[in-house]
Amino acid sequence: MPRHYAIVPAAGSGARFGAEKPKQYLDLLGRPLIFHTLAALTAHPAIERVWVVLAPDDPWWPRHDWSELGPKLETVRCGGATRAESVGNGLKAALAADDDWILVHDAARPCLSRQMLDALCDELADDPVGGILAVPVADTLKRADDQQRVAATEPRDGLWQAQTPQMFRYGRLVEALAKHNAVTDEAGAIEALGLKPKLVRGDSTNLKVTFPADLALAAMILRGRK
Repeated sequence: MPRHYAIVPAAGSGARFGAEKPKQYLDLLGRPLIFHTLAALTAHPAIERVWVVLAPDDPWWPRHDWSELGPKLETVRCGGATRAESVGNGLKAALAADDDWILVHDAARPCLSRQMLDALCDELADDPVGGILAVPVADTLKRADDQQRVAATEPRDGLWQAQTPQMFRYGRLVEALAKHNAVTDEAGAIEALGLKPKLVRGDSTNLKVTFPADLALAAMILRGRK
């Protein structure tokens, strides 16, 4: 039976957030934001190991106690300049077989739930390609011109907003990222191979913390679950 592993690229600086330290280390309910992300992954029984890909010179990680997350957690200091590079380096450090499943999850998505992970693993168990958590686009989409005025209203039929985790076989993901590393997510690299990842319906609570208001919303979501 193929095994399930997770990789969390956490080498970014979070520049858009505008904080004094990388956003994955900002306080969220008394813990670093990334602690909640990792807790969701390490707690799931199907996931055997979680690799966190840090920047080689990351000074923040050693300042926190991660022992509560248990023995599944492993850190590797091989983060690159881009997400694709960090994930690719993490894949090299991972001890996985070609048919094993790799779940790549954003460090700044702290509200991932057990139910979302169950849905992803269950729906993709026998899938020949793999897939991603995603939600259908609900809002009207506007395309802006260079003056930040509406240039067009875009049809939203068939559009989905990609989330993570994104789950693919180890061997195929290594191949895809080696050939197509100018992508913003793993699904983009798989698509560039001519394959079609499956969209597994997620939940809008699985938000990515990008701006300060997102951090407050994540706190509300996590408090509500408790």
